[in-house]
Amino acid sequence: MQPIAPDELPDVIRTYLDAHRARDLDAAVAHLTPDAAVTDEGHTYRGPDQIRDWLSRAASEYSYTIELVGAYRSDERTFDVVHHLEGDFPGGVVDLHFRFALRDGRIARLVIEP
Repeated sequence: MQPIAPDELPDVIRTYLDAHRARDLDAAVAHLTPDAAVTDEGHTYRGPDQIRDWLSRAASEYSYTIELVGAYRSDERTFDVVHHLEGDFPGGVVDLHFRFALRDGRIARLVIEP
């Protein structure tokens, strides 16, 4: 993986992350392919309805701050964005990788893991 500056991330990833942080569910889902899949905490959510439900739960379950601390590119369609979170979730502090796979200018796959 090649380190890149956050402003070198594709627009679709930057705007998705902005919507995710703002908890703007409609804007976040709009950046996904119709058959997108998101995996978080070992669970995979498929399609806009399941992903919207996951985003809604994730947004309300805990309070936390999130800071982008690294960005990497594997190829033109695969990116890893590292976020540092602090909040009232178990453990209180974690660095999470948001691993994106793009297709046709949209997010087809997102895996969130430590």
